[in-house]
Amino acid sequence: MAFQCQRDCYLKEFVTSVVSCCPAELKREINGKKETLKGFNVKLQDTILFPEGGGQPDDHGLIGDVPVLRVTRQGPDAVHFVGSPLEAGQEVTVKVEWGRRFDHMQQHSGQHLISALADTMFGYKTTSWELGRQRSVIELDTPSMKPTQLQALEEAINEKIRACVPVTVQLLSIDDPAVEKVRSRGLPEDHAGPIRIIDIEGIDENMCCGTHVSNLSHLQVIKLLGTDKGKKNKTNLIFLAGNRVLKYAEKSFSTERSLVSLLKTGADEHVEAVDKLQKSVKLLQKTNLSLLRDMAVLIAQSFKNDPQRGNFFSLHKKEGDNEFMNIIANEINTEETLVFLTVGEEKGPGLFLLAGPSQQVTEMGPRLLELLQGKGAGKNGRFQGKANNMARRGEVEALLQQHCKHHTSEEE
Repeated sequence: MAFQCQRDCYLKEFVTSVVSCCPAELKREINGKKETLKGFNVKLQDTILFPEGGGQPDDHGLIGDVPVLRVTRQGPDAVHFVGSPLEAGQEVTVKVEWGRRFDHMQQHSGQHLISALADTMFGYKTTSWELGRQRSVIELDTPSMKPTQLQALEEAINEKIRACVPVTVQLLSIDDPAVEKVRSRGLPEDHAGPIRIIDIEGIDENMCCGTHVSNLSHLQVIKLLGTDKGKKNKTNLIFLAGNRVLKYAEKSFSTERSLVSLLKTGADEHVEAVDKLQKSVKLLQKTNLSLLRDMAVLIAQSFKNDPQRGNFFSLHKKEGDNEFMNIIANEINTEETLVFLTVGEEKGPGLFLLAGPSQQVTEMGPRLLELLQGKGAGKNGRFQGKANNMARRGEVEALLQQHCKHHTSEEE
């Protein structure tokens, strides 16, 4: 079955009727968090909302005033997930979110054109592709592409766009001999109805269920951003089509202006300026580490030289690291002194080290983890790890001081 969105990809509104509506759940992930929504699966007499398939994401839109959150295909039917119930038999107006739809049309038709010319010009077959949110990727069956090939391919692609080549849809029966001649990666197991062929006149015939432009001129322009090494000795070709190229140019210019302001240099000198900054930062970091090591030694010596020192030493330093803490612990005689060191944010995450007599460290380590909401382990008189919250560091210090006093009184 061909849906109305496949018969007329440019239709933005459509009147149809509800066939069925039943309770359902939708599992989705937003910003890395998984959630399950309760709602309804709706089937319509026909639809202009494309269900995901052929590497193309689904459409968004409205049924009446009810937002459609997901569209999937089940055999010959398109299933629309919505948050509110609809009555079977009622007449509804379906509206597609046109910006998203047209973007998908440009990227999908662009992929067909790129794949066809990569095959014609270099014999590189397309093995898969992904229509991403910001950029799309075509996996080509070749270990690599030369820069000259990439440039020649891009020039040929945009020449076809400027030639205003028509793009048409053919519907063929599955036993039609013409089906064997078209480019295809196979049909889904639950396919039903005629075979849909996207014909870019004189360039490509490809079996496809997706929505496409009616003329290559509607792609506007295609930019091949470059290639990455793919899986199994293949190459990933990264591209933008249509409005995405315009948005990319706008964002790039905005970034360039910001860098001009920050780096105080022209755009052509940005790479050199950033390289100099990175080298300066590395030198400063190296110098800072050296100073921290020297400071750690001085801190430990100052404690050892204090005639009033006790059997407990505690220190927190925001800028330190594990090496800083270990240097201090190594310089102090931890066989006699319990040392509690922390680095990082005073009320945020950080690192800790508890060093001293093995029995005391083993006894107090787990309590320290509990108060600092941390993770760690220890052996041979040292217990260290990561703290998720330093806000209760003062409580830990007081607890350790009390423990040392109690231990001293027991020895006396």
